[in-house]
Amino acid sequence: MVRTVQKGCSAMRSRPFRHGAALLALVMAGVTAGSDVCLAESWWESWFGKPAPAETPAKPAEPGKGAPEAKAPAPQATGPTVPVMLPERQKVTEFVELTGNAAPIMTVKLIARVEGYLEKIHFLDGDFVKEGDLLFTIQQDQYKAQLTQAEAQVKATKAALFYARTEVDRYTALQKKGAAAQVVVDNWNFQAAKTAAELASAQAQVDIAQLNMDYTEVRAPFDGMMGKHLVDIGNVVGKTGQQQTVLAEIVQLNPIYVVANLSEQDVLRIRANLGERRLTHAELLEVPIEVGLEPGGPYPYKGKIQYVAPAVDPSTGTLLVRGILPNPDRALLPGFFVRFRIPKGRVLPNALLVPDRALQADQGGRYLLVVNADNVVEKRYVTLGELVGELRVVDSGVDADARVIVGDLWRSSPGTKVMPRLTTLDAWRAGSKGSRP
Repeated sequence: MVRTVQKGCSAMRSRPFRHGAALLALVMAGVTAGSDVCLAESWWESWFGKPAPAETPAKPAEPGKGAPEAKAPAPQATGPTVPVMLPERQKVTEFVELTGNAAPIMTVKLIARVEGYLEKIHFLDGDFVKEGDLLFTIQQDQYKAQLTQAEAQVKATKAALFYARTEVDRYTALQKKGAAAQVVVDNWNFQAAKTAAELASAQAQVDIAQLNMDYTEVRAPFDGMMGKHLVDIGNVVGKTGQQQTVLAEIVQLNPIYVVANLSEQDVLRIRANLGERRLTHAELLEVPIEVGLEPGGPYPYKGKIQYVAPAVDPSTGTLLVRGILPNPDRALLPGFFVRFRIPKGRVLPNALLVPDRALQADQGGRYLLVVNADNVVEKRYVTLGELVGELRVVDSGVDADARVIVGDLWRSSPGTKVMPRLTTLDAWRAGSKGSRP
């Protein structure tokens, strides 16, 4: 067959085609593959007088080496671009988080100590007042008169005492000369002593009158916020029978208490972290606390432990803990729901932290979206620890090399392919602040 094909090729070369119709006829007749090659060379030379262009031959493989491997095309990046960040490593102190309420240090009901008409109210409901500020004025006329009467009695008694002592001196001198009896001297000594006692009693009446006079002015016992007044001007106030008249209530807001209950398990855990060592009272008062208002938010208010109950309440299994903290701008009000945390007594030297805003939740718990080695989004359930500013400690679920999605979470869902863009903590913070309203 090969020989026949070669003969055919020679014949074709000796008798070139004159017309393209003959070539078309051969093509339509379905010649063999070998004939096609000869035919292509023949008609090209016949028509154009030069050999047909040949394909560039493949470069032979070098001895001892195989054929060069074809390089796979670079994979095309697909999916949306999302910012990712590696977990931060920091030294973190472990805390116990508690929920409780803010409570005033002092709440005082202002009572009318003397009876009379209420003449003036010197504050507006809800005013912030200073210690010693005048709040109420009760009718003063009768108390001024009583004070004047008591002072006059003191003056009269002083005069009587002066006269009695003068007579004692006179009759004592006469008795020494034999011109007066001893009984007269003894009488004037008695009168002088009696008058001195009456002077002390009169002076006490002055003090009582002055005290009643002072009670006609009701003043603030400390810096605090006034409640609403409970009695209007013109009403008779003071003790009537066994009932005392409450004029208003004042509450101290700076500093302020925060009160919560510590579970028995947390108490035992803290003791274990401290090596079963009990803190002294002085050390206890130096334990710091941090307080926040919003659930899951930061802890902007700082204070210290002020009191810990001496025993666990058997009905609840909890220990009462009370902290105290400054509240100069009165941001915390009594009754506010608060969260505060106290140290557990243990420090994590290399804790992993991720942005708290990157965390999501479903029925399975809290989780993070992580980009794996194939740039596919995965859901990782995590256990969480302390909140440190805008970062949250991750106890388990991710490692230090995990690429955590920290932005554009709406673009990412588990199983989708994305283009991760590595960012830093500072860049993430700047972007987060810029995206906030």
